[in-house]
Amino acid sequence: MSGICGWLSVNHSAIENQQVIDRMTRLLTRFDSNPAQTTAQGSAALSVVAKASHAHLYEKDGLLVGIWGRIKSRNKQLQADIDVKGMAAALADLWLQKGEKLFSDLGGEFVCCIVDSHARKVALAIDPLGTHTLYYQQLDNGILFGSSADVLLTHPQASQEINPQGLLNYLYFHMIPGPGTIYQAQQRLLPGEYLYFHDGRAEINHYTQAQFNEDIKRPFPELQQEFLSLLRKSVSEIIQDQKAGAFLSGGTDSSTLAGILTEVTGEPAKTYSIGFEATGYDEMYYARIAARHFSTDHHEYYVTPDDVVETIPLIASVFDQPFGNASALPAYYCARMARKDGLDLLLGGDGGDELFGGNVRYAKQYIFSLYDKIPAPLRNYLLSPLILSIPPDTGPKLLRKARSYVAQATVPMPHRMETYNLLTHYGFEAVFSPELLAQVNTGQPAQLIEQTYHDTSHARSLINRMLAFDWKFTLADNDFPKVVQACRLGGMEVAFPFANDEMLAFSLALDPDLKLKGTQLRYFFKQALRGFLPNEIIAKQKQGFGLPFGVWLQSHKPLREISADSLSDLKARNIIRNDFIDKLLDQHLHEHASYHGTMVWLLMMLEYWFKQHTR
Repeated sequence: MSGICGWLSVNHSAIENQQVIDRMTRLLTRFDSNPAQTTAQGSAALSVVAKASHAHLYEKDGLLVGIWGRIKSRNKQLQADIDVKGMAAALADLWLQKGEKLFSDLGGEFVCCIVDSHARKVALAIDPLGTHTLYYQQLDNGILFGSSADVLLTHPQASQEINPQGLLNYLYFHMIPGPGTIYQAQQRLLPGEYLYFHDGRAEINHYTQAQFNEDIKRPFPELQQEFLSLLRKSVSEIIQDQKAGAFLSGGTDSSTLAGILTEVTGEPAKTYSIGFEATGYDEMYYARIAARHFSTDHHEYYVTPDDVVETIPLIASVFDQPFGNASALPAYYCARMARKDGLDLLLGGDGGDELFGGNVRYAKQYIFSLYDKIPAPLRNYLLSPLILSIPPDTGPKLLRKARSYVAQATVPMPHRMETYNLLTHYGFEAVFSPELLAQVNTGQPAQLIEQTYHDTSHARSLINRMLAFDWKFTLADNDFPKVVQACRLGGMEVAFPFANDEMLAFSLALDPDLKLKGTQLRYFFKQALRGFLPNEIIAKQKQGFGLPFGVWLQSHKPLREISADSLSDLKARNIIRNDFIDKLLDQHLHEHASYHGTMVWLLMMLEYWFKQHTR
C-alpha cells in the first residue's frame, strides 16, 4: 500500500532535508517492504513508496513529480507521451504546458504531487472517488503533504495540536469526514479536488465533479453488455500479472467479483470470508454458496472475542485518525489469510452499493418520501397534526407505527437519514464535557450533511442524491480507508474494481429507476447478473462483515475488561462526561447491547488511538 509525502518550505541543508524525508519515508513503510524513491533539495522533498507499477518519481531542474497509484490518461496525446517518457516525466511536461489545469486530463485511482521549487508552486490532487487520501498543512512559507497524517507529524514544522471539532465529528460520524482532520493544522483533499499552492497561499478547487444525466433511456440488453464488459475490463486491468484474490462476504458485490476474477484468470479465484459465532451476524452460508457456484479456492476464518481483544491495539495503530468502523477488524483477518497464501492483491466490492443503489436505507427513504406525494394541505393541516398528537408508545401497534412513520417522514432530507444517529439519540450535552463543548460547533455535522447532499451533481432523483452523498461519507471517508488500512496492516494491497472512472460514468448515466425500482434495491445490477450469480445471492438481504461487538461484551470477560479499562482511561482526557461513561457501561449496555455497544467501541478506539498516536 505505502504512500507519498513531501514538502515545499524554506531552504534547509541537504543533509537535514534528507534526514527528515527519510524519517517520513520509514513511517510509510512500517507495514510493508515496498521500495522507496526519494529526492530532497534545498527547499523541497518528495518520496513515493509503492511497488514499481504504482510509484513514479521524476526530478529535473527543481521540478519534482510524484505519483502513487494507478493513473489513467484522459487524452491520447498524454498517453502517447507516457508510453515514450514514462508517467512522471510526461506529467512534468504537461505541468509546464498547463500548470494546475493538467489534472483534468487524469483519471484512475491515485495521488499526484507536483513541487516546482524554483517557481515556489505546488499542485496536489487525488482521484475522483477518493480511493486514495492526501493530508496537507500550510507552513509559514510553504506546504507539507502526505498520504498519512502520522507522516506529516514527523516533519519538524508540523503541528500536533488536536482539533476538538474532529473529536465531536468522530463520535457523530464514527470517522472524521474530510476536509477536517483530528489535527488542528491539517486538512484533507476531498475526492476530485486539487490544491494549488502559489504566492504563499493554497487554493482548493475541483478538477472533476460528477454530473448525473437522468434523462438517458437505453435498452436493457445494451446496458447489460456494457456493464459486464466494464467489469471484466476493470478486473483485468487491476490484476495484470499479480497474484490476486477477493474478499467474499456472500453479498452481490463480492460474489460478482469472485466470479469475474475466476472468469478473467481462467482458474479458481482465491476467496476469503470471515464468520462469527453469533446469531444474526454470520454470512458464511452465503459465502459458501458463492464459492461453490464459482468453484473458488475458498478460505474461511471465524473471528473470536479473543481475536478482538488481541487485535484492537493493532487496528488503532494503523489508522492515522480515530476510526470507529468495527468491520475493519474482519477485513484485516481476510488480508492476513491472503498474505499467508502468498497473494499480492485483494479485490474489494466497495462502491457497488453506492453506484447501483444497494444500501438498505435507500429503500427506507423511498418509503418515507411517499408521504410527500399526499397533497400538502391535507398533509400539513390534517394528517401530521392529528397523527403526531398521539403520545408515543400508546395505542394499538398500527397506530404507533403510523406515528413513527409520520414523525420521520416529516423530517426533511438529508437530516431524515440521521434520525437514528447515536450522538443525536444521547444528546451532545449528555456526552461531551463542558470544556470540549465550549471549543466546538455542535451544528457542524448537520452543516456538512446539508452541504454534501445539496451538491452540484445535478441529481434530481432521491436515489441519485443519496448516492452522491454516500460517495463522500460512506466511501471516501469510511469504507475505502477502512479496507485500505486493514489490508495495509495485513500486508496486502487492495483494489476496488467498481470504483473507477468508467464505472462511475456508467452509473451517472443509468436511469435512476434502474437503481431503485420502488423498494427493490440495485434493480439493474441484479437483473444484469441473473444467470451469473446464484439465485440465493441475488435474493438475499444485505449484511456485510459486521462485528458482534456489543453481543460479545455481554459474554466475554476479557473484552468487557479492556473496554471498561480504556473508557476509564478516557475519562482523564476531559473529552467525555464521566457520568455518561458510567451510565453507558452500567445501564445502557444492559438495555440494548448491540446498539449501545457501538458507542463503547467508538470510545474504546478513541482511547486506543490516543495511546498509539499521541505523546
